[in-house]
Amino acid sequence: MPYKILVLGSGLMGPAAAFHALADPDVAQVVVGDKEQQQLDACARKLAGMPGAAKLSTAQLDLSDQAAAARLLADFDVAIGALPWSASLLAIRAALQAGTPFVDLARPDEEQWPELRRAAKAAEGLVVLGCGLEPGLTEIMARHLAEKLDRVDELHIKCGGIPEKPAPPLGYKIVFGGRQLPLHESDAFVVRDGQLQAVPRYSGVEPVFFAGVGECEAWHEGFMPWLLELPALKNLRVGTQKTVRWPGYAAKVTVLKEMGLLSLEPVTVEGVAVAPKKLLDALLYPRVRLEEGERDITVFRVEAVGEKEGRRRKYRSEMVDRYDELGFTAMARTTSFTGAIVARMIARGDIQASGVFPPEQLLSGSLFDRLVAELAAAHVCFDFSE
Repeated sequence: MPYKILVLGSGLMGPAAAFHALADPDVAQVVVGDKEQQQLDACARKLAGMPGAAKLSTAQLDLSDQAAAARLLADFDVAIGALPWSASLLAIRAALQAGTPFVDLARPDEEQWPELRRAAKAAEGLVVLGCGLEPGLTEIMARHLAEKLDRVDELHIKCGGIPEKPAPPLGYKIVFGGRQLPLHESDAFVVRDGQLQAVPRYSGVEPVFFAGVGECEAWHEGFMPWLLELPALKNLRVGTQKTVRWPGYAAKVTVLKEMGLLSLEPVTVEGVAVAPKKLLDALLYPRVRLEEGERDITVFRVEAVGEKEGRRRKYRSEMVDRYDELGFTAMARTTSFTGAIVARMIARGDIQASGVFPPEQLLSGSLFDRLVAELAAAHVCFDFSE
């Protein structure tokens, strides 16, 4: 039965999610909603002439008007959030009010999960959080590899988005959207001796090589705590989740962190309160935004080590994706296509659940196979090895 999809957000991620949904013959309509009409117009121009474009329309929406947002959401079989987290929270509340399943590319801080779970339980709604690349594909793949083993001792995740050509000051460009650098001063988690432990973010730097890309570096960004809820990982002894950048990035960012420039705590400068991180974003954005014609690369590696039939085994999955000829960044392709595929699984009834879930708790077996196959059809391909 044909179904209707709402995509909220029309920056770098939303148009890619809409594009992937439009190409599905089972999708009758895709509406992209955003507060900014200028962004909506740019999205419509980008998608004009692409497969299924006749099914596309746009809607200007201010999510702070929760009643209007709920009315719009109620008309769709599923919605996809491609928004900053502050806006996603408003969208989720409206979706629960409307009774519309919601798939979000973003994820909340861990302390926000209980409140969201209570709200979803009361509404008997379904919310899938962090359903993009990382979080999202990395954790889905981690579960898949872990379930191939009888016992998992180690799990190592490395993932990141980098510009094809690194340039000063950081050798990095913002590839997810927005104007804020993905920099944080808080500690990261690792798993040691079966327990979550805090380590300094940007520590644990190690070289990592990807074929066709070259040598990069990976450093601690933070192991997703809810991975330990998976039965396959209950005996995990060692776990790391690292972000990949061009070499030298972690050292530069560590200096910024030590100087206090990643803090959101305001300081007073000549009588004016200024948050150092917000000042840093404003100063660096003109030099780290992805300019027209610049291209990005997404790199991905997940390794699970343990025991299979009494023997030591290691399973690996790896992916390198690049900016495509349609003008979608590698980060948009790998993030938004994942969310769009899972959203359509929900609309078709392949996923039936209520509550708040990370995607790896819902996707395994045949659903995992379908996800990988649909990504491969969009030329997002994984190499599996032992």
